Amino acid sequence: MTSVNTEARPGLFSKLVASGAHQKLLAFASLVILLVGFTLASPNFMQVSNIIAILQATSVNGVLAVAATLVIITGGIDLSVGTLMTFTAVMAGVVLTNLGLPLPLGVIAAIGAGAFCGFCSGSFVAKMKIPPFIATLGMMLILKGLSLVISGTRPIYFNDTPGFDLISNGSLIGMLIPSLPIPNGVLILFLVAGATAYILSRTVLGRYCFALGSNEESVRLSGVNTDWWKIAIYSLAGAIVGIGGLLIASRLNSAQPALGLGYELEAIAAVVIGGTSLSGGRGTILGTLIGALIMAVLINGLRILSVAQEWQTVVTGAIIILAVYADMVRRKKSA
Repeated sequence: MTSVNTEARPGLFSKLVASGAHQKLLAFASLVILLVGFTLASPNFMQVSNIIAILQATSVNGVLAVAATLVIITGGIDLSVGTLMTFTAVMAGVVLTNLGLPLPLGVIAAIGAGAFCGFCSGSFVAKMKIPPFIATLGMMLILKGLSLVISGTRPIYFNDTPGFDLISNGSLIGMLIPSLPIPNGVLILFLVAGATAYILSRTVLGRYCFALGSNEESVRLSGVNTDWWKIAIYSLAGAIVGIGGLLIASRLNSAQPALGLGYELEAIAAVVIGGTSLSGGRGTILGTLIGALIMAVLINGLRILSVAQEWQTVVTGAIIILAVYADMVRRKKSA
């Protein structure tokens, strides 16, 4: 009996490693340690206004990270999520401010522009067989240039669009429960995350998303049109980034055409910290949310402690390297 139990334990551990559950637990423990550490280091950290600021920052980066999770699970990478976010914000500005159209059309324009750009990136990867790194790097530069050209290199303000600022800064929960002034942006993040988690776990698109990352060739040999499904996944990710563009534009009440670069790094870091494998085939939205919170808490805490911006960038880069190394170690253990 004892020998059976001894043999069963490694199997259980292997399952935990393979499922990434231990990585989510480790990420959650890291988040708790950061919260406790910054609270002890500064009495200002746990103030309500600062917690709200952390949640606001997480809402934008979290949405981008959710989009990046879809692509990374397929075994790809998307370096364009930051500039795509900016481009969708600019498109919303063109529709709402320059053309003076109603708010719902601006929302549709941002999400539609994101989906179309995702469709283009997916086509480059699936149909033209361009490596995802190069395809999305090129798209990143294209979108950066288009944002500057379309906006005339000037910010587009939404002062004449009633209700636009409430998309991110309003608080529906606060209206119902005054003691919980949680911004709408955070609520939207959790709605997007919940919907995406459902898609990954309960739909055909989600199953093919994991299958493409695990063994794309086997999926293709089974008669599945892998190119179509890959394009669909990139398009969905682009639409989600469009929601992120609306959140950042609403938060700033403007579309800043020069904004966007660097957001993709924080998004990818959040995805990897949350347990999604860069080799594809494994990942969860819950882990990504924990990773996004870790990034937001870390950056906010460093600012509270008056750490220079340059060193914040150094820390972010170091975290990305450590997260990738941890992913490599995790893959070796699960092999």
